[in-house]
Amino acid sequence: MTKWTPSSWRSLPSKHIPDDYPDIKKLVEVETALKGHPPLVFAGEARRLKARLADVANGKAFLLQGGDCAESFKEFHPDNLRDMFRVMMQMAVVLTYGAGKPVVKVGRIAGQFGKPRSSPIEERNGITLPSYRGDNINGMEFDEKSRIPNPKRLLKAYGQSAATLNLLRAFSTGGYANLRNIHKWTLGFASQSEQTNRYKVLCEKISEAMDFMEACGVTPESTPQMSATDYYTSHEGLLLGYEEAMTRIDSTTGRWYDTSAHMLWIGNRTRQLDHAHVEFMRGIENPVAIKIGEGLESDELIKLIDRLNPENEAGKITLIARYGHTKVKKYLPELARVVKKSGRHVVWSCDPMHGNTIKTTTGYKTRPVDNILSEVKSFMQVLHSENCWPGGVHFEMTGQNVTECLGGSARVVREEDLSSRYHTHCDPRLNADQALELAFLIAEELGNYKKETLRKLAV
Repeated sequence: MTKWTPSSWRSLPSKHIPDDYPDIKKLVEVETALKGHPPLVFAGEARRLKARLADVANGKAFLLQGGDCAESFKEFHPDNLRDMFRVMMQMAVVLTYGAGKPVVKVGRIAGQFGKPRSSPIEERNGITLPSYRGDNINGMEFDEKSRIPNPKRLLKAYGQSAATLNLLRAFSTGGYANLRNIHKWTLGFASQSEQTNRYKVLCEKISEAMDFMEACGVTPESTPQMSATDYYTSHEGLLLGYEEAMTRIDSTTGRWYDTSAHMLWIGNRTRQLDHAHVEFMRGIENPVAIKIGEGLESDELIKLIDRLNPENEAGKITLIARYGHTKVKKYLPELARVVKKSGRHVVWSCDPMHGNTIKTTTGYKTRPVDNILSEVKSFMQVLHSENCWPGGVHFEMTGQNVTECLGGSARVVREEDLSSRYHTHCDPRLNADQALELAFLIAEELGNYKKETLRKLAV
């Protein structure tokens, strides 16, 4: 391998990076301008996340990673950010209580704009145009002008990411995340659902425990962990020109960090060993995730891990499995077995969304909640059977009252309901009820695993 630099990826082939900007000079000007912009996150925060993920890799914590499929300029609003944040907090409470382990919270946010697409073109009513590839590249409107890649969108994405991070930091440290607020995190539209009622029962138990602790002198004021939370950001490192511009040398360690997010991931379509995305990610100190799916052989996976984490550092690598509910038991066991036997330190996480996407007869792209839940359950069972810790889940969700994924036990979304509140700019997302249902399922599975482990120790 050649010596790594933030720009060494440019000499290698790349996929899903737009090459049809009409004015390359303008693109270079924007990327140059971004190099002078302040960092969005700091190296110390990324190091702290890596340490937390090391706990996950060692079975001492659980990773909760979720957020919008693709952020948009149009839906950017503080209320939407607040609703997404509090659904994540609700899920974290459910998981912490059920699993008896701390939860590492990472949002798909403040940079998750670009999306690789299965087809470079889209056709409607006999008209063919370039596909929509995310608001930081082109527009969703189906017209020729909107679909032309525009470099200025990168600057707008940076500005929106900065504003988003500012608000998220306020939510996480300014009192909103105080455990005394757990009753206030219930969303209005979900306040009467089955999942919310289960959550309220859980809140009562936690409140009683906090009353006891307060009587013993342990309060949110004396214990910061009860009044604030760590919340990290992540996105797919797709547009490497943007990522290069945001990569800086840390003055404390002298090492390179991508300051666009705390954590970056490589997509299932861009994880080729000899391509640009792997080359870029091998040089940054941030935690890095890899989407893994059907077609990835165990020897290639080991090479990927070693390329990105040659020192076998715990917390550096997260493997996000995305197979689909019918295939996870077929393909995942061998990978888990080989990684375990090789002694590589990784976080195992499950993306139950992308492998379960279907298209309805009416043309809507959707995901059945039952299939999502089935994949999560199978993922956890496979990892348990291979003596690996099923340490996380990675999903697409929103705090908005959308009807994008079919099913759910609280308020069933039927095919005829999809059109009523189908707001996504790209892929279908879980709404608050469906996300909470997922959290309760995971908590139940982790609780069962905990009981089984204790039973075996007692024998």
